[in-house]
Amino acid sequence: MSGPALLTVDGLKLRATGIGSLVVDDVSFSIGRGEFLAVVGESGSGKTMAARAILGLLPPAIIRVDGRIRLDGEDLTQATPERLRQLRGPAIGMVFQEPMVSLNPALTIGTQMAEGLKLHRRLSPQEIRAKSVAMLQRVQIRDPERCLAAFPHEFSGGMRQRIMLASVMLLRPSLLIADEPTTALDTLVQREVLDLMVELARQEGTAVMLITHNLGLVARYAQRAVVLQRGKLVESGPAQRILAAPTHSYTRQLVDALPRREAATHRDAPGEPVIAARGLEVTFGGRRRFFGRRPSVRAVDGVDLEVRAGETVAVVGGSGSGKTTLGRAMLRLIPASGGQVLFRGSDILSADRATLRAFRLGCQLVFQDPYSSLDPRMRVGQTVAEPLRHVPQLSAADRERRVEEVLEEVGLGGFGRRLPHELSGGQRQRVAIARAIVRRPVFVVADEPVSALDMTIQKQVLTLFRDLQRQRGFACLFISHDLAAVEEVADRVVVMQSGRIVEQGSRDDIFDRPQHDYTKALLAASPALDMPKPRSSTIPVTDLVT
Repeated sequence: MSGPALLTVDGLKLRATGIGSLVVDDVSFSIGRGEFLAVVGESGSGKTMAARAILGLLPPAIIRVDGRIRLDGEDLTQATPERLRQLRGPAIGMVFQEPMVSLNPALTIGTQMAEGLKLHRRLSPQEIRAKSVAMLQRVQIRDPERCLAAFPHEFSGGMRQRIMLASVMLLRPSLLIADEPTTALDTLVQREVLDLMVELARQEGTAVMLITHNLGLVARYAQRAVVLQRGKLVESGPAQRILAAPTHSYTRQLVDALPRREAATHRDAPGEPVIAARGLEVTFGGRRRFFGRRPSVRAVDGVDLEVRAGETVAVVGGSGSGKTTLGRAMLRLIPASGGQVLFRGSDILSADRATLRAFRLGCQLVFQDPYSSLDPRMRVGQTVAEPLRHVPQLSAADRERRVEEVLEEVGLGGFGRRLPHELSGGQRQRVAIARAIVRRPVFVVADEPVSALDMTIQKQVLTLFRDLQRQRGFACLFISHDLAAVEEVADRVVVMQSGRIVEQGSRDDIFDRPQHDYTKALLAASPALDMPKPRSSTIPVTDLVT
């Protein structure tokens, strides 16, 4: 950093009043004008609380007990609530993780964008509208005039995040805080939003504080980085140096947790497929409107796909590509409009009751969000035992023994009496995996099973899933937009765009020799690919950036 700092955080300490422990413990860092700083750490590291302290938006249960925060020489810890309200927006802007939560669903986009300008600028309604339209054009929103009259639910996640960014940048803040702004977005949209944020910040001379657990984003965008662990700052410095030659064990652990390619064990899996889709189609009918109907949407359009025993076939693509719909249609959780789904040679779309029951008992699904897929009132043991109700030959003692064995396999031995809220995110996902495999299925659909997890937890879950598949030999359809995770676990890769398969092949062929332009765009947008293990400070920095 050259020149005087725009923001200086000195010895910040934040305490949780309920438990009395420090959630941020003596953290100090600074950000220069126009600089891009990444604040890195896993969930619970204190990075979001540190950012909220800068804005004066700490939750009631968190209090500042020490430290100073200076913005352009002004001590924010001594500022009155009224002064902080004046600074939020024109001086400090913030883009939150989930735009659907931070946008008011009851107000139009135009009303929400105008709010900051009305509070902090003396402008006429016509000027406010003109500035809003111009900013929406800058963030590449098509038909910005119509956008102003629309509501948040009418836009995709990526469009909502663009709108949030436009609202924040309208006031041209000196500092932009982006708190995990792309966690819920697919790879292509993530790249577009972050590139846009960097471009706008550079044009306006805005400093950016990016809060993230994704080291790939740090490698691509940040100039400097600070690493937090359990509230303490454990390492700071140039981002490329930290990634190439981390000095602290925790930073090395984060870099080691980045997914890496292993040898494909079932690239040419022998035998007949366990399950296969033939010309599968799924069409969603249009909703009724006051005047006619919205047109129907073909979410899956003539897909041919097969998965063999012991094989992991990954389905990748952006949001709306049809990959989740495909997985659910193959499990017959949503109705197909045409084609076939063959399970061990029998078409389950036209199967009789006995065949369909055998299919149901042989297939399982691992959901994306383990917290919402677990009943908060059921203990872990009860949740894992639930699929065994349909195995009449098992006695109560046999069921209990099977549950204990599976919990041991997933590293949760002795957790049977716990409730979901007593577990971490990674532990909850282990419970979801245990529930899926306890009945020894032959086919498992894993729908974005690690997208909500921190890097180190993601690594543990991917390793566990791969080891369990080697032991059990089940066929797996792995649905994900995280190409780094796919590269680690997949034997074959299927690329979907607009409901169609545009390319498929072995994992190595797709990643090393992509043929379709859409596949190439996905690979180019993934920031976590080809991150090497840290060996020494002699690693070329260019190897770290895709």
